[in-house]
Amino acid sequence: MRAFTKAVVGVTAAAGIAVGGLATAGTATATPASAQQSVSAQAAVAMAMVNLGLDTAHARSWQCWLRTTGYDPGTIDGKLGTNSWKAAQRKFDAMGYYDDPIDGIVGPDTIKALQRYLNLHGADLDVDGIAGPQTRSEFWDFAGTHRC
Repeated sequence: MRAFTKAVVGVTAAAGIAVGGLATAGTATATPASAQQSVSAQAAVAMAMVNLGLDTAHARSWQCWLRTTGYDPGTIDGKLGTNSWKAAQRKFDAMGYYDDPIDGIVGPDTIKALQRYLNLHGADLDVDGIAGPQTRSEFWDFAGTHRC
């Protein structure tokens, strides 16, 4: 019975975290610390992946391009996580397009740097820090031109 209760509590906590609130994982359903860390780590990994509309093939191509141009994105897996975005931020920083902390977080300044970079390669994007449809389309086109 204890194992069943732990499983239900763990699933409840994971569901609460997944939907963005901890209300469903309150004190009545407290989860052991080790399970909480595991669920939190999984949620953080999922939140860290930002492909900006790229499928895994295009994202792998972007990762290969980063590696080829001297910026290590980590594992070439088609999932643009923290390491991939840190590599992009380092590249954009070296070009003078980015001057925030290299943290792998895809915020407005990272998007602005990407937009500036895509404009350098023929796009005509407003540099507004918003990953709207045109930015995503240009990123798709650019990422699709590179192979490992």
